[in-house]
Amino acid sequence: MADKRTVYVVGHRNPDTDSICSAIAYSRLKNALGDGNSYVATRAGQINAETEYVLNRFSADIPVYLNNIGTRVKDMEIRKVPGVDSGLSLKKAWELMDEINAVTLPIVSGDNKLEGIITIQDIATSMMRRQDSSILSAGHTPYKNIIETLDGEMIVGDENADFNSGKVIIAAANPDVMEHYIKPNDMVILGNRYESQLSAIEMEAGCIVICLGAPVSKSIRNLAAVNNCCVIVTPLDTYEVARLINQSMTVGFFMKSENLTTFDPYDYTDDIKEEMMKRRFRDFPIVDKKKGTYVGMISRRNLLGAHKRAVILVDHNEEAQAVDNIRNADILEVIDHHRLGSLETVSPVYFRNEPVGCTASIIYKIYREKGVELSSDTAGLLCGAILSDTLLFRSPTCTPFDKDAAYALAQIAGIDCEKFGVEMFTAGSNLIEKTPEEIFYQDYKKFEVGKITLGVGQINSMSEKELSAIKEKMLNYVAKTCSEHRLDMVFFMLTDIITESTELICYGEGADELCKEAFGKTPENGCLTLGGVVSRKKQLIPAFMSAINNEGIV
Repeated sequence: MADKRTVYVVGHRNPDTDSICSAIAYSRLKNALGDGNSYVATRAGQINAETEYVLNRFSADIPVYLNNIGTRVKDMEIRKVPGVDSGLSLKKAWELMDEINAVTLPIVSGDNKLEGIITIQDIATSMMRRQDSSILSAGHTPYKNIIETLDGEMIVGDENADFNSGKVIIAAANPDVMEHYIKPNDMVILGNRYESQLSAIEMEAGCIVICLGAPVSKSIRNLAAVNNCCVIVTPLDTYEVARLINQSMTVGFFMKSENLTTFDPYDYTDDIKEEMMKRRFRDFPIVDKKKGTYVGMISRRNLLGAHKRAVILVDHNEEAQAVDNIRNADILEVIDHHRLGSLETVSPVYFRNEPVGCTASIIYKIYREKGVELSSDTAGLLCGAILSDTLLFRSPTCTPFDKDAAYALAQIAGIDCEKFGVEMFTAGSNLIEKTPEEIFYQDYKKFEVGKITLGVGQINSMSEKELSAIKEKMLNYVAKTCSEHRLDMVFFMLTDIITESTELICYGEGADELCKEAFGKTPENGCLTLGGVVSRKKQLIPAFMSAINNEGIV
């Protein structure tokens, strides 16, 4: 059985009421059908006042914001390499890395905060590099690490203390010679000779390591205790002790702790690829930056196995209108009522496109086909979407099915269609106090026709006075947005629902000629009045496309 996936249901950028309500209703339907996946309604932009009114009216939460559907670090196979304490010995670290087949170990604090990393190369380098005989004390090596590494036993002293002062030396000479090179606090490796043990203690050695498991006399034990000299007994011979003792040092002494390259589970893989390629590291720690805690490790090869995020698109099928990185997503379905756009998929998908006035009408039809009962709240959302997209059935995109669907949904929701539509448009018409940017992007789409890129925004209002006031704001703004987005032309539709007409603001090189070719009229002072034109999808864009494809425009 396939693993359960999270599937995001999302509409286009700068979403309208249809885009939002269809995403919510379709995610509810998919979850009700129960195929094992979890469907989440999302939005690709800020909602407008009209949509907010509809959501509040039918007790629906604003969908989660999704601006990028690209693969994230958390979609990769994050290896759960265990974090280790900085006091772990090099020997134990090496054994652990061999056991779990890892080349990098993260060093973490008691509360799982990343302190550093150590690699097999770091450990190998520490063993191969010539080290000063005082490095063991410089690293404040815990006695318990030394005991563990040498398979030894401490018979005098505190194994929880550290060896933090002196050198490590081998007492191979006679006692009278030892007196000249043993200094206070040194660690002395020696055998079973009583005289050598006695001499080391008298020279104020900090610790003596007795090899080959030789017995230690009571007098030596007592003398060591009086002189604060630790005594460790190991079954290993002198050669093995000398070879292994530096492996008792802590990973914390050799770890890399500065300028670490770490990533967050929510970082996008496209953003981290370049950073990973620049670094020579084999593995990279993942740190939850909000909590500051260590999560796991990834490597470059994990990029190849990253799972694409699953998505269902509603109310659009063009890449220019989709969330960022849509090409890198696993598109499962498309439910739409617009023209076929530029979107391409790697694998076949469920694609449903019908010539109706609203995506919500298609989703209502799917509910009926699947035999899933609509709740009153879901019915209200779908009804609001249809009324919005069809401009209370005034839009030329409106079909008899849209109208029948809206009335059927209104009955389930317990609302009056026309009255609710007026309330909805009135709530969404409070635009005078908004900035030109907020107004322009309330319902904005970008279209690519041939070599020409158009930006078209639209607002609908039941107030001629409001539209007139907004027009003055937008006349200068279209030039700014045209430049910022490197568009060829920008148009803004101020649509009067009552008179069923549109005041079209036009800007860009060739915009006047395009309007004349499309509608037989030349704009005056950057504006053109279009009686009977209220639909961007069915009236404005098709006219522009036909004109652009005319030899005189191309």
